[in-house]
Amino acid sequence: MRAARYFSAVDSHTEGMPTRVITGGVGVIPGETMAARREHFIAHLDHIRELLVNEPRGHGAMSGAILQPPTIPGADWGVLYIEASGCLPMCGHGTIGVATVLVETGMVEVTEPLTRVRLDTPVGLVVAEVEVRGGRASNVTIRNVPAYTDRLDATVEVPGYGKVRYDLGYGGNFYAILPLAQLGIPFERTEKDRILAAGLSIMDAINATARPVHLLDENINGCKHVQFTAPGRGGGHARNAMAIHPGWFDRSPCGTGTCARMAVLHSRGQLEVGADFVNESFIGTRFTGRIIEETTVADRPAIIPAVTGRAWITGMGQYLLDPTDPFPRGFVL
Repeated sequence: MRAARYFSAVDSHTEGMPTRVITGGVGVIPGETMAARREHFIAHLDHIRELLVNEPRGHGAMSGAILQPPTIPGADWGVLYIEASGCLPMCGHGTIGVATVLVETGMVEVTEPLTRVRLDTPVGLVVAEVEVRGGRASNVTIRNVPAYTDRLDATVEVPGYGKVRYDLGYGGNFYAILPLAQLGIPFERTEKDRILAAGLSIMDAINATARPVHLLDENINGCKHVQFTAPGRGGGHARNAMAIHPGWFDRSPCGTGTCARMAVLHSRGQLEVGADFVNESFIGTRFTGRIIEETTVADRPAIIPAVTGRAWITGMGQYLLDPTDPFPRGFVL
């Protein structure tokens, strides 16, 4: 056996959504900040993402995180988020997965009952508080970067659906948010193909006519997520089916999507600081979000959100690229 590339990883899932945490094989990505490293990775190293998340090593809903030395003093690790849709600025479920992996593999100093992990991400410092019992991470609460409402009650003309009304929030990524009932589609997994097709059409229409751009960083732009909402059940406040470019659903309740939803609800006066917001995924798993405090982004009212969820290690692996492999970037079917 001879390998052209070798990567080591710890695989996990966060409430059903995978995170392949790459612990070795990438090297230090050039850049003085994690945001700069993300831009360099997108421009020059995206073949690594494709190799690790595409088939045959991954699948259409694969997600991961690449560990890096931090660029922020006092941070424990730097993180670059990768998935089938590209290289994300931030990923909530991925951060919960990374924090769990770091604690349970001893890659950070672990203290019980609480271990605080400081992560340097492309959107800034994100702090994860990990509840530890018997050396295991029982749950993780991430304190995210500021989330804000980009627009309320916006409309967009979508082929096949007519005029669609939506809100758009930022929670580390941009999310178009609207009740699924507006489209006349039942919130059922048997309707997943119709829901996904609608989501892709809506995000295409938004990006073509009113592409969102972050107030402070123009490199964070575009809508790749449509959050279809439904009323909560069994003590939950809401359910969501998260359609994601280029064509898959988030299996978790979506961490940054939960933050964006809370920002929108707060803008509408429907969620107070300190109140819990229990958000359920398309497969029935849950995150608990809450607003820690109010703040601003540029001149826009914003919130500091937190999200609590659980992750489990599913395996450890070494991923190789044989020099004769006909799919050095994997493939998408």
